[in-house]
Amino acid sequence: MKAVTTSSPTDHRTDQEVDVVLPCLNEAEALPWVLERIPPGWRALVVDNGSTDGSADIARALGATVVREERRGFGAACHAGLTAATADIVCFCDCDASLDPADLLPFVREVTGGAADLVLGRRRPQSRGAWPAHARVGNLALARMLRRRTGLRLHDLGPLRAARREPLLALGLSDRRSGYPLQMVVRAADAGWRISEHDVPYFPRTGASKVTGTWRGTWQAVRDMSRVLTETAAEQGARP
Repeated sequence: MKAVTTSSPTDHRTDQEVDVVLPCLNEAEALPWVLERIPPGWRALVVDNGSTDGSADIARALGATVVREERRGFGAACHAGLTAATADIVCFCDCDASLDPADLLPFVREVTGGAADLVLGRRRPQSRGAWPAHARVGNLALARMLRRRTGLRLHDLGPLRAARREPLLALGLSDRRSGYPLQMVVRAADAGWRISEHDVPYFPRTGASKVTGTWRGTWQAVRDMSRVLTETAAEQGARP
């Protein structure tokens, strides 16, 4: 069984070139705080996934690089950011102020130091409203399914993560909906990557949730991710 290390991040600094992919759909209210928290020297790639609230203009005004992705979907936005990135290290973070991009500093240090190939954030809610019960239940069920599929003892499939760009592209990620984060972990595990997990604070998001704030959104995400697990299991079984 593959091992997954779990620890809490510390405030390290890094001079490594890093691109932070921020999938964005109507996050005008949250963007100023999120971009302010990007570590100095890192580049923010805000992927506008069809915003109608001026998010793209706000991001540009605040110094971010804006990537336009017409195809709707969390995975579509994430992958557009990955392909637009040029730095050796690529991080992913939600753009709704529920996660602090500064918490990625130790993630990057671990990847550049060779201790891990993919580092994930285990969300720790900071208030009762930060993570609705139905979203937690869905996440827990998926984590258990992932454990059965890969042997990885992960607790969360959250969006905060870091890895090297070229190996990520080589995984051939194809999901363009909510299954993208899970597909990344499954294919990385199948490729023998060292995967670690760190606790990170999780705050109530700014603005209306598109996914975990509603039962319908959570169900859609769980369905997308379950489909990814089914597809990857079938692919593994088909290998000679």
